[in-house]
Amino acid sequence: MRTIVVGTRQSALAMTQTLQVIEHLKEISRRDGIECEFTVRKILTKGDQILDVTLSKVGGKGLFVKEIEQALLDGEIDMAVHSMKDMPAELPEGLVIGAVPKREDPRDCLISREGYTKLEELPQGAKVGTSSLRRASQLKHQRPDLQIESIRGNIDTRIRKLEEEGFDAILLAAAGLHRMGWKDRITAYLPADVCIPAVGQGALGIECRGADSFMLELLGKYTDNETKLCVTAERSYLRTLQGGCQVPIGAYARLEPAGEGDNTAPLLTLTGIVGSAVSGELLRETVTGSEPERIGDKLAQSMIALGADRMLAEVAAQP
Repeated sequence: MRTIVVGTRQSALAMTQTLQVIEHLKEISRRDGIECEFTVRKILTKGDQILDVTLSKVGGKGLFVKEIEQALLDGEIDMAVHSMKDMPAELPEGLVIGAVPKREDPRDCLISREGYTKLEELPQGAKVGTSSLRRASQLKHQRPDLQIESIRGNIDTRIRKLEEEGFDAILLAAAGLHRMGWKDRITAYLPADVCIPAVGQGALGIECRGADSFMLELLGKYTDNETKLCVTAERSYLRTLQGGCQVPIGAYARLEPAGEGDNTAPLLTLTGIVGSAVSGELLRETVTGSEPERIGDKLAQSMIALGADRMLAEVAAQP
């Protein structure tokens, strides 16, 4: 029997989603007669150590995965459970995404002290906390009057800061609250067409070594094909733009249902945004197609033609 060592961050959310993944993999292994057992290894990442600086100033993508990926490369763990939105568009040589399970709710959500159920209900000049430039950019586009301030920490820490630090509301990813069983704390969901989610938001990426055939076979049984197609398109967009947490980038793909008797490839609709933390400008575009990698690249090229490359350059030039 093989013992599978699972690497994860130490936060309550990371542990919760890792244990949920392990339970699903146990069900699959029992069903298919795969002899294995699981043990968890907690790994401290740079992103978990530095909590007093905004993500954009610390280094962006990779902050929550680098140390875990190194443990994979060193053979200390066999698989890692990541929030897909934390994963860089390019993986280290030798590592692959072995599974993309079914996506949780991809939307952002609002938690407010006074129970406001719509973004429009927030009072003039309300103080809103978020750790994401993407959220801040779109929020300012909708409500330029709001006072948006950075708020870091795990989701339970941020909820506590809502009360302790005088915020009227905070913005979080709905998926984390769902996985923690905290849906009742959400006062409003932001529709994906109002606030485009982060690339891969709501999805998990299960990473392993590309040469580990045992893990690839097991994880392959856990992938949700619809989620994989959508996330592949979103990550292709991110890869072409070469963006990270330093610039407001978002993308959300939906798989359009095929008509009855339609045997053609499923059609994906991909919407993306690029914002400027410097000027407040926000670009938005939508493309459709059947090949995830191609439509992600096509959307990125369209955004570049609209000026996204200039925005990226502006951010790179910031001290």
